[in-house]
Amino acid sequence: MEGASAAVFITVQKIYYPLLCIMGIPANLFTFYMICFRNCGMSNTAMIYLSFLAIVDTFYLLWVILIDLTLTFWMLQPFWHSHPWCGILGFLQYGSLYSSSWIVVMFTIERYLVLRSTAAKQHFSQTKVTKLTCVAIVLVSHLVSVPLGWINMVAPVNFTVDGENVTLPRCSYRTETYATVIVGITTFLSGGIPIALVIIFNYLIGYHLCRASNLFTKEELRAMHGRSTRGMLKRTLLLLGTVSVAFVVLSLPRFVTYCILRTEYNRENFNRNDYTIPINVAGDLANMLQNLNSTTNFLLYCMVSRRFRRELFQVVTCKRRALELGSFLTHTTMKVFSVVDHKTSPSSDPVSVVLTNLKQTADKELK
Repeated sequence: MEGASAAVFITVQKIYYPLLCIMGIPANLFTFYMICFRNCGMSNTAMIYLSFLAIVDTFYLLWVILIDLTLTFWMLQPFWHSHPWCGILGFLQYGSLYSSSWIVVMFTIERYLVLRSTAAKQHFSQTKVTKLTCVAIVLVSHLVSVPLGWINMVAPVNFTVDGENVTLPRCSYRTETYATVIVGITTFLSGGIPIALVIIFNYLIGYHLCRASNLFTKEELRAMHGRSTRGMLKRTLLLLGTVSVAFVVLSLPRFVTYCILRTEYNRENFNRNDYTIPINVAGDLANMLQNLNSTTNFLLYCMVSRRFRRELFQVVTCKRRALELGSFLTHTTMKVFSVVDHKTSPSSDPVSVVLTNLKQTADKELK
């Protein structure tokens, strides 16, 4: 019975990972097009962060899900079970994982700083700064991933194929202290610390928005055509919560199970492919959730961004011309947090205009 359950679970993974590639890679590439070449109501800094995220997630799907996991379940001897591909693939996989996690973190921190400080707003609104930040994240992520090229080794392993015993080279995890320490550090840098920072800064953003809501006067609220501060705040927190909760929920299980596997079960005779052991099943389910995180951005943008849905409809129905490349740099940073209807007439009172713009930083297009 246990053997049948294990066979079913393996079959599910054989279908699941190719489907992620088939849907995820085109979705990420299409998201990149939508962000860069359509007017989705995002600031130029948001466009840069999210376009970089779409690209690094595409590479993650390529290195991890297509080349590693899909070939593992469908081929007896994938090409990366040999030198030097065994080490190179590990380097590329962790480089893309680091990049994806820390781009989300830096974008979250940038949103908080823009809301919190006028000086930070002026600094981070520069596209040059944002591009350099994203490029630095990708480069540092791959630099930090260099030691991970040596956590695996190629060793001969005996298999039974069609009733015959064969010996094939396998790229397998080292059980030495060096590999354990490196993987432990990597687990926290790619999972634990980013998850904690996203939670902390999203909480700070919500707290700041709650305090900022008290800055509105009755006159300003009337100028907003009856929109209540509470309603705006709820929409803002919904946008923030959707993105942050998706990242945390899909990443946290892998962080927990990976910590358990590399501590309690970090021994040479432990069979990671034995699905009669509960931790192996839990570990693979957590990996499936983690990998799903790289394919859900398109759905998240459709769900939380009205402008993104509108532009998607225009693309599907071919009703509007694509955004000119030059307009990539024409947005203002604070539009990321805009909530006020663009049809609202600006107030004649200078103070009201300033405060309304402050509130505009609270909601609309976080993504």
